[in-house]
Amino acid sequence: MADKYDVIVIGAGPGGYVAAIRAAQMGLKTACVEKWIGKEGKVVFGGTCLNVGCIPSKALLEASHKFVEAKHDFDDMGIQAGDVQMDVKKMIARKDKIVKNLTGGIAGLFKANGVTGIEGTGKVTGSKQVEVTDQDGKATTYEADNIIIAAGSVPVEIPPTPLTDDIIVDSTGALEFTETPKRLGVIGAGVIGLELGSVWNRLGSEVTVLEAMDSFLPMVDAAIAKETQKLLKKQGLDIKLGARVTGSEVKDGEVTVKYSDGDSDQEMTFDKLIVCVGRKPYTQGVIADGVGVETDERGFIQVDDQCRTSVPGVYAIGDCVRGPMLAHKASEEGVMVADIIAGHKAEMNYDAIPNVIYTFPEVAWVGMTEQDAKHKGIEVKTGSFPFAASGRAMANNATEGQAKIIADAETDRVLGMHIVGQHAGEMIAQGVIALEFGSSAEDLALTCYAHPTMSEAVHEAALAVEGHAIHMANRKKRK
Repeated sequence: MADKYDVIVIGAGPGGYVAAIRAAQMGLKTACVEKWIGKEGKVVFGGTCLNVGCIPSKALLEASHKFVEAKHDFDDMGIQAGDVQMDVKKMIARKDKIVKNLTGGIAGLFKANGVTGIEGTGKVTGSKQVEVTDQDGKATTYEADNIIIAAGSVPVEIPPTPLTDDIIVDSTGALEFTETPKRLGVIGAGVIGLELGSVWNRLGSEVTVLEAMDSFLPMVDAAIAKETQKLLKKQGLDIKLGARVTGSEVKDGEVTVKYSDGDSDQEMTFDKLIVCVGRKPYTQGVIADGVGVETDERGFIQVDDQCRTSVPGVYAIGDCVRGPMLAHKASEEGVMVADIIAGHKAEMNYDAIPNVIYTFPEVAWVGMTEQDAKHKGIEVKTGSFPFAASGRAMANNATEGQAKIIADAETDRVLGMHIVGQHAGEMIAQGVIALEFGSSAEDLALTCYAHPTMSEAVHEAALAVEGHAIHMANRKKRK
């Protein structure tokens, strides 16, 4: 038997590494198991988020957006940039450097906080045992009073479009293109599909997004989703709703995709195809038979509100449990569980988790949509404010989009905030704080916002809930 720990975490993604660091900070002897092999053939920390998800995709989104700005928007500002070109290989190399720096940074944080990193594939073999198999196939059993499963998730593959070389790829493969494909197909108009489609659309690809559902971004407030769809279409994304993919054929370095649009069978040919139809929990092989940890029919580990599994002392967090598959949700669950193990009372507000799509403009939301509230029978009042009326947005050449606040009609309590606009991902924190503290729309309306800022749109939206917006014509009379 190898060393015994107070806590062993399986997985060093944004849930696992945060849980490990927090547990160590609480004075617990902690180890974190990770099997992810990086490009240099060594185990790296950070999971999907840092290696092939949140961070690398944002590096490409930022680079491609600056390219579009330089090519199309600088002239309007009086900047003569000339014939701007994009070096795709250099863009990818920069992305890889950022990933390397951040994954190495986690190793440094482990060392600074006293977390032991264990390389290999972890499996829970008992209520207090974790077996780790290294790259050579050698298995070592570790004992721990508490186990946190943070194994994450993997992209979903669909039978009509099996991954093929580098022609049909998943989201990971889409981060590795070394040249811009002329014709790019994307299956799935969700967060990942829209972000990756935007990157390559900006760099010159003819992008077609095939979405099986008839509605666009159904999890977003309808007004915000409608405006987002209009803006992305204006940028050149051809989004086909109600397009159910039925098959594909790879031939002569290109792929022909067959799909049904409800009326007839269609087909399109692409140079590259990205499959972005969602993710599934990575739990197969993580828990040995007979341990007693329960999973549902989709592979999610069943947990209570504080991430306890059916086995005492075994917890699970992040993408492998219920709730949104978001890095920050996983991290907060990791902190909560570490604090509980350390003997503290901790809980998490799942009604106040922000979501962001990093297109341009960004789309961000937290809490209920207007349609959610109506479905639950809650009478609401809303306030919206367009960035077209914002002085800072005009100065930034970013007048597209709006901010919207949804409040309870009776109590005025903020139920949701939805934004499409530049820096929406930063501004949505105001909505998260409002929900966390039970703020009213009036609380936001009475808050002094700095001028000129993009956030003033949130202030004006709060004022607009009662028809008191200053910088636009009001439909409601002052009381």
